[in-house]
Amino acid sequence: MEERKPDVKPACLLLIPLLALSAGAFADDPLATDIDEARGLTRQLVQELGSALKAEMAHGGPVQAIAVCKQRAPEIAGALSRQSGAHVGRVSLRTRNPLIGQPDAWEQRQLADFDRRAAAGEKPDTLEHAEIVDEPAGRFFRYMKAIPVQPVCLACHGPEQTLAPAVRERLRADYPKDRATGYSVGEIRGAVTIKKPL
Repeated sequence: MEERKPDVKPACLLLIPLLALSAGAFADDPLATDIDEARGLTRQLVQELGSALKAEMAHGGPVQAIAVCKQRAPEIAGALSRQSGAHVGRVSLRTRNPLIGQPDAWEQRQLADFDRRAAAGEKPDTLEHAEIVDEPAGRFFRYMKAIPVQPVCLACHGPEQTLAPAVRERLRADYPKDRATGYSVGEIRGAVTIKKPL
């Protein structure tokens, strides 16, 4: 029998370095195809959002970048959701926009587990989880990939006292219920979440 060579996916991303695992590593895993698809969607979301953030930071600084997260991030996630047939989004235990970033009970458990695993010494940029879940609405493939805080994130997510006054003002105006400040580099900011009906 011919040995199948693994297809290694690149892991270079602006905001979330994805764990580069070969498809062959999951050859016996019934979730292998779903995991590969979820990783691909995660990469695409992060790359598109990262490019938009990088461009806006260069053009208008962190104040302008806030608009990218507010407007472009949901647009990108929505387009990926429509293309894939899965729900693609970002969630956090400390939400900036509770209307679109509030985790459900399954996501809350995974985020808490990511925090626990990071505190135990696992690298935040390697944390991911996938499983099939039976819910009242049906059976779903669910996947999450941790979003670790990078140095560039601190301009809008760092300790309140270190944020530029214009950034604080814009956050108060755009996100009156914001809970997404006070982070340090390497902490778990949240996660990309993917939910696909089976």
